[in-house]
Amino acid sequence: MTKTIAVLAGDGIGPEIVAQAVRVLKAVAARFGHDFRFEEALVGGIAYDETGHPLPPETLALCKRADAILFGAVGGPKWDTVQPPSLRPELGALLPLRRELGLFANLRPARLYPALASASALKEELVSGGLDILVVRELTGGIYFGEPKGRTDEGRRAVDTCIYSVAEIERIARVGFESAVGRGKRLCSVDKANVLETSRLWRETVTRIGAEYPEVELSHMLVDNCAMQLVRDPRQFDVIVTENMFGDILSDEASMLTGSLGMLPSASLGVGTIGLYEPIHGSAPDIARKGIANPLATILSAAMLLRYSLGMEEAARTIERAVESTLAAGHRTADIARPGEQPLGTEAMGDRVLEAL
Repeated sequence: MTKTIAVLAGDGIGPEIVAQAVRVLKAVAARFGHDFRFEEALVGGIAYDETGHPLPPETLALCKRADAILFGAVGGPKWDTVQPPSLRPELGALLPLRRELGLFANLRPARLYPALASASALKEELVSGGLDILVVRELTGGIYFGEPKGRTDEGRRAVDTCIYSVAEIERIARVGFESAVGRGKRLCSVDKANVLETSRLWRETVTRIGAEYPEVELSHMLVDNCAMQLVRDPRQFDVIVTENMFGDILSDEASMLTGSLGMLPSASLGVGTIGLYEPIHGSAPDIARKGIANPLATILSAAMLLRYSLGMEEAARTIERAVESTLAAGHRTADIARPGEQPLGTEAMGDRVLEAL
C-alpha cells in the first residue's frame, strides 16, 4: 500500500536537511519493499512570500490527507515584523497545524550517543555511557493558546493566559505513562504547583491517572528544580511529562546534553496515526544555503515517522542504528566536531548515513 508523506521543507536550512531525510526514507523504502509517495508543499515564510499566508489552504489540505508530515523549519528575521503577527511563520503555520490536526503530544527524545560524550555541554563523567531521556510535552494548551491574550492600555500592558482542563491533562498524562511502560518505567511529572493553579490541577490529575499504571514509578518535580537537575544529574530521568511552555524550555535544555540542537528529533502526535515530524531546532538563517547544517535530527525524525505513523518499527530501528554507527565511525558536522577536526557538510553526512544503511 502506498503511503503519502507530506514534505514541508519551509525556510532557512529546512530544504537542505529535509532533502537528506527524504534520501534516507527512499533508501529504507527500497530495502524493505515499501512504497512512499512524497508530496511537497509550501509552508512558513516562503509560503507567505508566494501566497500571502504561511499556511496556504492547499498545504493544510495535503497534511490532512497525508499519512505523515515531514517538516523542516520556518521563520527568520525577514518575517519577524510581518503584520498582523498571526501571519508570521511560527504563529501562522506551526500552531494552526497542531490545532487543525489535533497534535497534542510532542515527543522529544534527548539521546546522547556514547561517541558524542565529548560534545555534551556537561563533563564527560556525568554523561559517560550515554543518556536517553524522553520529554513528553503537551502541545495544544497552556499559555501559548490560552485566551485572552494581547495588548491593552494603548499597548502598555500585555496579557497571556494559561489555561488547562482535566481532559487535556489526562490525555497527555496517558501518553507519558504509556511511553514509560515501554522504557524504564519511570515518569517524572514537571509543574509549578507551589505557585500556579493550573499546575496544581496538573499534579492532581497526573497523580490520579498514575493509579492506572502501578508498574510505573511516578515522581513530581517543580520546573525550576528540574532545570537544575537536568544539568546536575541527568541520568536520574527516564520520561518527563510536562505542560507546553515548560516542555518547550526543558527539551531545548536537554538538547545541549546531547551535544547539539542538530541531534534532536521530535514527533507531534494526536489521537490517530497522523503525526508531524521535525527537528527541534529552528531555521538557522545564518547558515542557510551554506551546506553545513546537521541533518541528523531530521533523519532521526524520519525514523520516528516510520515508527509512530506508519508502524514500521524495524525500518525505524535501521535508521537509528545507521546514525549511531555513522557517529561511532567518527563522522561529524560542524556543530558536533571536535577541535581540529574537519567537519562534513550536510549532504556528505547524508551520504555517510546512507552508506551505513
